[in-house]
Amino acid sequence: MRIDEQIKVLAIKTNMTLTEIGNKIDKSPQAFSQKMRRGNYTLDELEEIAMATGSTFHCGFEMQNGEVIKIM
Repeated sequence: MRIDEQIKVLAIKTNMTLTEIGNKIDKSPQAFSQKMRRGNYTLDELEEIAMATGSTFHCGFEMQNGEVIKIM
């Protein structure tokens, strides 16, 4: 699932509109819409989206031996 699709699911599950999420992270509706179309978010932006929706963002790598390398 692409990141824009995941953010849409997050919006639905948190009863927020994409506009509301954009406003909470100080993005205009146009800027947030463009971000959604491009799907190029920084890790910091994804963390902001998580905070704006009352969620926690996790990002990392899990190796075959079970070791996890967290990025954030």
